[in-house]
Amino acid sequence: MLKIAGRGATENATSRRFNLPERDADGDWLDQQQSIDGLQPKPRTTVEIVAPRKIITHNQSPDIPFDRSINGYAGCEHGCIYCFARPTHAYHDLSPGLDFESRLFAKPDAAALLRAELAKPGYRVAPIALGTNTDPYQPIESEWRITRSILEVLAETDHPVAITTKSDRVARDIDILARMAAKGLATVCVSVTSLDAKVARTVEPRAPTPERRLAAVAKLAAAGIPTYVSIAPVIPAITDHEIEHLVARAAQAGARHAFFIPIRLPHEVAPLFRAWLDTHYPERAGKVMAIIRSLRGGRDNDPDFFTRMKGQGPWAELLRVRFHRACRLHGLNQDRPRLDTSLFRPPRGPQGELF
Repeated sequence: MLKIAGRGATENATSRRFNLPERDADGDWLDQQQSIDGLQPKPRTTVEIVAPRKIITHNQSPDIPFDRSINGYAGCEHGCIYCFARPTHAYHDLSPGLDFESRLFAKPDAAALLRAELAKPGYRVAPIALGTNTDPYQPIESEWRITRSILEVLAETDHPVAITTKSDRVARDIDILARMAAKGLATVCVSVTSLDAKVARTVEPRAPTPERRLAAVAKLAAAGIPTYVSIAPVIPAITDHEIEHLVARAAQAGARHAFFIPIRLPHEVAPLFRAWLDTHYPERAGKVMAIIRSLRGGRDNDPDFFTRMKGQGPWAELLRVRFHRACRLHGLNQDRPRLDTSLFRPPRGPQGELF
């Protein structure tokens, strides 16, 4: 994989670094360590602790449905080649390429920091998004359980949360999420890019198989948790023909809602994606990039609000028409669950008093 030098300053990190055993992470299609192209070495994962002063990140973006988020991890073992979060690793002076997938950062104090922020006088409650930058249920969550600790604080305080993930590991927290959902406090979005095994195991090499993700959708829906399926990203000439099938499978699994996003290639993601195309789809690499540029106003990436999530031009319109027609056919997106912000109560302090 192409490796690009990083930029920016290193985050406040301790000197503790943890080497994780070599593994195939969640990619259970890698039987006997065999990838689609033959036997390949697995990246060794290291995890370093970071100690931020705050854990809630606020944004003022007008085209996303939340104004705050939490990321308990930086970097992601799933290794999705298209991940728009890859350039953020440059702020650690690390590569948005292989370093992003194997040199991870964890914030084990996230729950304590969240408790302190929610307890501040004048805190204004609004849904907190998990999974906006890197996956909250990537493999290291099994060991660190940072996401679960965050959910425990949110459940205790009746604070609404919206989760996005590519991992079926989210089903392990159904005990918390179902209780929250019964109060209108939780939604989960599971991302499924392709049902084609060859595509999935090259574009998302260490993420769970699509079938495992759809099984998680079924478990979440059966537990009464409002569940979305995100068809993201749609890659022209590689996955766009699957839109109708993906919508059908989402509905079959019990999802009530779905959305899609055409592929985005910000900053260092573009050359990484081009290298992936040249390796796995050399015969159509030029066609794929030409369509992406037509979706993005003649550029590899369109960073502008409102068009960056939807694309523009005839290709974008065709994708929208096909997607909405499929959703109508299968009864998706007939309503939109609203998270309740009226139940919030500040957390109890160390001595049990209410802040």
